[in-house]
Amino acid sequence: MSSSILIAPSILSADFARLAEAAAAVAAGGADMLHVDVMDGHFVPNLTIGPPVVASLAKATTLPLDCHLMVENPDPLLPEFAKAGARWLSVHWEACRHLDRTIALIRSLGMQPGVAINPHTPVELLLPVLPDLDFVLLMSVNPGFGGQRFLPRTLDKARWLDAWQREHGASLAVEIDGGITRETIGDARAAGVDWFVAGSAVFGAAEVATAITGLRQAAERAK
Repeated sequence: MSSSILIAPSILSADFARLAEAAAAVAAGGADMLHVDVMDGHFVPNLTIGPPVVASLAKATTLPLDCHLMVENPDPLLPEFAKAGARWLSVHWEACRHLDRTIALIRSLGMQPGVAINPHTPVELLLPVLPDLDFVLLMSVNPGFGGQRFLPRTLDKARWLDAWQREHGASLAVEIDGGITRETIGDARAAGVDWFVAGSAVFGAAEVATAITGLRQAAERAK
């Protein structure tokens, strides 16, 4: 577990007619990055945004963009996301036939690679590629829709990654996405999570800045 706690509001939960305003609001409210959920309607049942919207967001905010590709065939899209301004980019273990090749391509394009896994996927399957990653994204809901309930069993994966890093002297960020609220973030932090994606808990709040501060404080209080 890193000493850094990063809050990454998910633009998926924002008003899509006012994305620039939403990005500005979370930046002013103390967010550390902007999480962008990219869905293709095949790997997950929802369809969201692509590189043109990411490029527009990159122009509208100073926050680094954390792009999460929930798509069946990510490789052909990677150069476009790099060009659009993605800084961190994660692909799904379940979607990549040649995962090591995909990770190398992400890094060669100047982005920092991560791999996401669904709730049913054992984290141990990432063991061969962990040394090549900058972060791991643990899905704590089944991907495809915002506003779902947190799945506590995900935290066993965070604990496994924390133990693996301690054993190997590794420095790998652990990110979690799904159902993160003031009530769940503390347990996630205690399990070894560093980066916290929050959608409804931020954009559904009356005050975005208050929501972000509350999440950060709840994470900081965790042992």
